[in-house]
Amino acid sequence: MTAAQRPAGELAIVLHTHQPYVEGFGTWPFGEEWLWESIATSYLPLLELLDGGAPLTLSLTPVLCDQLEAPGALERCDAFLAGVRTETHRRDIAAAADPGVAAALRHSASRYERARELLAATGGDLLAALRRHAVWTSAATHAVLPLLATTAGVRLQLRAGIDAHRRRFGGWGGGLWLPECAHAPWLDALLEEAGVRAVCVELTDVLAADAQLRPLRSAAGPLLVPIDRATIDLVWSQRGYPAGPAYRDLHAFTEHRHRAWSNDGRPYDPSRAAAAARRDAADFVARTRARIAGGGLAVCALDTELLGDWWHEGPLWLQAVVDEAAAQGLALARLDDALARHEPAAAPRGLPVTSWGTPRDLSTWSAPPVADMAWSARDAELRAVAVAPGGGVDARAVRELLALQSSDWAFLVSRELAEPYGRERAGAHRAAFDAALARPGACEPALRNLAPDATPAALREP
Repeated sequence: MTAAQRPAGELAIVLHTHQPYVEGFGTWPFGEEWLWESIATSYLPLLELLDGGAPLTLSLTPVLCDQLEAPGALERCDAFLAGVRTETHRRDIAAAADPGVAAALRHSASRYERARELLAATGGDLLAALRRHAVWTSAATHAVLPLLATTAGVRLQLRAGIDAHRRRFGGWGGGLWLPECAHAPWLDALLEEAGVRAVCVELTDVLAADAQLRPLRSAAGPLLVPIDRATIDLVWSQRGYPAGPAYRDLHAFTEHRHRAWSNDGRPYDPSRAAAAARRDAADFVARTRARIAGGGLAVCALDTELLGDWWHEGPLWLQAVVDEAAAQGLALARLDDALARHEPAAAPRGLPVTSWGTPRDLSTWSAPPVADMAWSARDAELRAVAVAPGGGVDARAVRELLALQSSDWAFLVSRELAEPYGRERAGAHRAAFDAALARPGACEPALRNLAPDATPAALREP
């Protein structure tokens, strides 16, 4: 291919949207509050952006959709925003001695009020509002697929997730987010079998920098799309944009767990932070233009929850990136559209097992601190597969197995984010799985809406 024939450089921003199954499993400090916060501060602002025509690629995990679809879930979210968030802000504002802190808290309260307005505008059905934007799906419960013990277990995760996406959104184009970007070459044939057309992979330490700007065709069929660490790290790293002095400090709290200070210790100033977001967006676009000046596809993959829930100004920054891309002439495209314009190279032989964990392998979910959790999940899967042909696995056992396989529990433990909650959830799902296997059909699962499309049939090896 000559330089004249080479496609111009493009940027695809892929937003991986996910929450572990917390609906019905606790509130503060761990549990449903995570979901309500993400809805208010990340998902609803993102919906505004998408409805405005932003060419972003939205990936929704089935386990998140399970919760957004659960009866009464959005009503409880609205009640939380109207009650808890309103009252706790009122108390913190009344106690604030610094006028700047009080002003920051009033700003914070106004964002939750705005979230209630946006939620009401969806008619209380956020999943329906996201339907026209949902393109990519994922495995049923965000399991690290290379850590599963059997091909039947992988099929169960893939089939339950893809079937749920098709039922909810009326179709599927073949894009699948590999949980934790965890990939092993032996998965490719199973992905092809499931109808997967493309996945994102983390090959930063495997490929040369320029080679990460081109999709790869695996021997089994699916495209392997490298994510671009050079653009991701501008945002998602220790020294990324969210660490800027004007942005709201994620770690400094008032008495009622609200945030009222900037990273530099001053009372939070929304106008100052918004100006910083615009500057950083301009910088991001300029750096990305330089990155793809010679052509290629830069895939900037970010957790949606980073934008808003973790980085308060993230939605402002993302809107400014969309605006700056148009102003600076940067081609910003949805990933599926961009893939149609970029000829893939053949995937190198002998690719290693990779993920975007630290250090880009599977150790975040399998190293000694969480090895017992990994082995428990594998043991449960092997037991389920062994008895499945004889009908010894019912829907309850399947759903508890899927819940046990979630990558989130080990992640919370290994990163020391919420270790007691992670271990409690993994242990409880294992116990419930054992009980279901001992007495098939005895009772319904406590997981009120998890993986409603999963069936025991997928566990029977073909």
